[in-house]
Amino acid sequence: MFNKHKGVAVLAVILSLVVSVSLFAGCGGGEKPAAKAKDTVIVGTGYDAKTLDPIGTNDVASSNVMLQIYQNLVQVNEKGEIVPQLAESYKKIDDVTYEFKIRKGVKFHNGEELKASDVKFTLERAASPLGAAVGHLFEALDVTSLKVVDDYTIQMKLKYVFPPFVATSLTHTGGSIVNEKAVKAAGKDYGQSPVGTGPFKFVKWTKGDRIELTRYDEFSGQKAAYKNLVIRPIPEVTNRAIELESGGIDVCYEVSTNDLKRLQENKDVKVLRVLDNGTSFMGMNTQKKPFDDVRVRQAISYAIDTPTVVDSVWRGIGKAAAGPVPPNIKYHNSALKPHEYNVEKAKQLLKEAGLPDGFKTSIWTNDRRERIDMATIMQNQLKQVGITAEIKVVEWGAYLEGTARGEQDMFIIGWTASGNDPDISLFAQFHSSKHGAGGNRAFYTNNKVDELLMKGRQMEDSDARKKIYFDLQDTIKADAPWVFLNNQEQVVAVRKNIGGFQPSPLGYHALYNIKFEGQ
Repeated sequence: MFNKHKGVAVLAVILSLVVSVSLFAGCGGGEKPAAKAKDTVIVGTGYDAKTLDPIGTNDVASSNVMLQIYQNLVQVNEKGEIVPQLAESYKKIDDVTYEFKIRKGVKFHNGEELKASDVKFTLERAASPLGAAVGHLFEALDVTSLKVVDDYTIQMKLKYVFPPFVATSLTHTGGSIVNEKAVKAAGKDYGQSPVGTGPFKFVKWTKGDRIELTRYDEFSGQKAAYKNLVIRPIPEVTNRAIELESGGIDVCYEVSTNDLKRLQENKDVKVLRVLDNGTSFMGMNTQKKPFDDVRVRQAISYAIDTPTVVDSVWRGIGKAAAGPVPPNIKYHNSALKPHEYNVEKAKQLLKEAGLPDGFKTSIWTNDRRERIDMATIMQNQLKQVGITAEIKVVEWGAYLEGTARGEQDMFIIGWTASGNDPDISLFAQFHSSKHGAGGNRAFYTNNKVDELLMKGRQMEDSDARKKIYFDLQDTIKADAPWVFLNNQEQVVAVRKNIGGFQPSPLGYHALYNIKFEGQ
């Protein structure tokens, strides 16, 4: 496909030159030809996608690509409201029953028309063992209840009352609607050959180098103003910024503190910032000794001077985290403070746990510069209480797979909520049924937490529900499966001619609204 397009492009250039020469010869001069309009947006990101199958992963790098390819039954608009997308309308029949009317005439990228049967197939996959990565979103769904009323109507029931279902589960990229025929034809390779209904369709994936998409001209919504979209993983953050400055890319994700001031002063660049729905943390594998002892976990929390770590590394981007629910999320407890830094208390707890001389361990991180820097500072702080921690930098795909299997001791990662309900911030991360790939990479188990999480997700918003989530934040903080590090901020830089782009607090961004200004 790439070679074919390249050949067409070369032919177009030759024809253009012939026409230009003819005009020049006929007119004996004339005005300078207009510059060719840009039709390709190139985005630089920190990591390659893991898969483009919506149920195969729950990471931001993959979602950043899938958002351009797929659509959902409903979406969250700029005002934070839930509005229909592939659904024409929907209604709640009773506390656990929903009916969706599907828009007619919507075509998948393979030419197949969207039908209610595709929605049924999508939700069955998401709720199956294949969808372990997004299972927390769909475990409330009673898949046996999925009923195709006609080609454009589907009904579904939940196993229990779950008020956030539409706003969180059905808007998440894990709920992206797939084409049954395309998925079955591709089999295990579907994640490398995705077919959606979105504004861009898949062209090619060169692992570690780029993902190429092209505008879907049969798209049922507002078509993109440009033709081609290229997403390039450029892991080294300063190289990514330099690519933006030189014009090699148009959009640069995850601007680092080292590059921020320079980019802000560059007249050819615009820097956009928004506090996101995420928390970065250092988790501890609570199924491994000595992290199965709460005193050891608490000691590590006391040994880490979180504000110093965050201020030293992030220098004004985001802020130190105090608990598992970020400030943007409903029922965030603003009274919580970052964990106390107390070396003597940490030493005392280690002594009580039978480890007066400390122990040897490791900290896993991916190759993001800021995470490596945080790990280095924490490594030095842990030495003060006798803990020797080796830093292991692991490639992103291997990192996700290894932490899902429980190979890690301690590990640095972030979790970004795809909605503003606290269930989406807590359930997958702390419920014992979600160990590993389900989201709970600390392999944390607490029966009280399990009970409160199930109660909270089944309640309508109320003072009683708020109390449950405040209790959860206090309990999790005391149990210390995580050292809370920072509440994140999305910092994205774009070339000055890029308009229509707004970074999202979800961490993955709509690219189909971009326009090249001044052409």
